[in-house]
Amino acid sequence: MKTMKTTSFFLVAVAVVLGSACSSSTSTTGTTGSSTSGSTVTNDASSGMTSGSSTSPGTSGSGSMNTSSVGTSSSVSGTGVSSGSMNVSGSTASSAPVGGTGAADINAFAATFASMDDPTFLMTAASSNMLEIQLGQMATQQSANADVKKYGQMMKDHHTKATQELKTVATPLNVTLPTALMPVHQALADKVAGKTGKAFDEAYMDAMETAHRLDIAMFEAKSKQASTPSVKALAMKTLPMLNSHQKMADEVEKKVD
Repeated sequence: MKTMKTTSFFLVAVAVVLGSACSSSTSTTGTTGSSTSGSTVTNDASSGMTSGSSTSPGTSGSGSMNTSSVGTSSSVSGTGVSSGSMNVSGSTASSAPVGGTGAADINAFAATFASMDDPTFLMTAASSNMLEIQLGQMATQQSANADVKKYGQMMKDHHTKATQELKTVATPLNVTLPTALMPVHQALADKVAGKTGKAFDEAYMDAMETAHRLDIAMFEAKSKQASTPSVKALAMKTLPMLNSHQKMADEVEKKVD
C-alpha cells in the first residue's frame, strides 16, 4: 500500500512538471513572436537622402521612405530594432516604423549629425518644422495654460516661416522635402497625443525641449560643415531662433511641472 501511494505521488509530480514545461514553452514562443515583430527605429529617421547628392556613411539613395524591418531584440528599451535602408523624398510610407522613444535612440539619432549630408539635413529640418507646427496647433487648442498656448502659437508662426525659407534653399538643390513626420519626430508627437489638462502641458513642453535640443545640435553641426553655401547660411540664420525657443521652452516647462 505504501509503495502504491509513493508511485501515485510520483506520477502526479511528473504530470505537474510536464504541464509547467508546456506552459513555459508556450509563453516563450509567444514572447519570441512578439519581440520579433517589433520595429522601432531612430537611426533610420536620419539615414535617408535624395539621389544625386554625395553619400555619407550610413546613408542611402532616394525615393519614398522604404524601411525593411529585422526583428531583432533591443537590449536598450526592450523593443524591437529595425535595420534597413530608408530612402526619403516627399512622403513617408504609412508602414514605416515609428522612431524609438528611449534616450539611447535619441542619442543614436543625434550621433548622425556630424556626418549628415546637406539633403538629409534639409529633409530632417523640414520634418522637425512639421512637428513644431502640429504640436503648436494642438497646444493652442487643448491647453488651458496661457503660457503654453502662447508658446504653441509662436511655434506655429515661427516654424511656418522657417519652412518657407527652407523650401527656397531645398528647391534649387532638387531636394524634395517630406510631407509626413520622420520616425524620430513622430515618436515625440506620440508622447503628446491623447494627453489632456496638465498632463498635456507637461508632455508638450517636454517634447519641445527635446525637439529643440536636437535641432540646435543638428543646425550647429551643419553651420560648421555644410557643403553648400546656401545650406550653411540657412543653418547659421536659424540657430538664434532655435536657441531662443529652447530657452523659452525651459522657462515654460518649469511653470507647468
